[in-house]
Amino acid sequence: MNTAVPTMADAGALERTAEVQRNTAETRIKVAINLDGTGKARLHSGIGFLDHMLDQIARHGLIDLDIDCEGDLHIDGHHTVEDIGITLGQAFAKAVGDKKGIRRYGHAYVPLDEALSRVVIDFSGRPGLHMEVKFTAGSIGQLDTQLVYEFFQGFVNHAGVTLHIDNLKGFNAHHQCETIFKAFARALRFALERDERMAGVIPSTKGAL
Repeated sequence: MNTAVPTMADAGALERTAEVQRNTAETRIKVAINLDGTGKARLHSGIGFLDHMLDQIARHGLIDLDIDCEGDLHIDGHHTVEDIGITLGQAFAKAVGDKKGIRRYGHAYVPLDEALSRVVIDFSGRPGLHMEVKFTAGSIGQLDTQLVYEFFQGFVNHAGVTLHIDNLKGFNAHHQCETIFKAFARALRFALERDERMAGVIPSTKGAL
């Protein structure tokens, strides 16, 4: 009888990568991710500040991220930002697979000068966004700050995660937003790490997530 216990080396042999394409009348998006990357990013959303925020996810989450989007920016940024969130969520769901051996929960506090944000995430399989952020400006560069919510709503709906985002302090909108995305990245990194004590085990008493 084979009684071998799964090892982290066995788990590491499984690549956690995904590629997703999503085409609509409003956007054409390609996303490729590697959850066990080094933070490399190639980003083209058409919105400079959004690319800057997506780069935070890659760099601080140690996730290789390739996003290319052609959106109807002649209208506004809404469809582009929301649909990137949707497609990125789909890619995460595909790459993480059955979630065996991951920590599942992650949280982070990140400061930037006067701003401070907290993000908590659960790869629960249940979509839920709870976001308490009062931006002090209506836009940052070409990004409408209302669309930050739409990005994360699209992400949680398709990644199947519960996400709590709280901006605790801050009066500079750029700083507020950057601390949110950096904290999101760090929370992702912790939640997606493989736990040696949970190798091959789904982190739920239900036996499924």
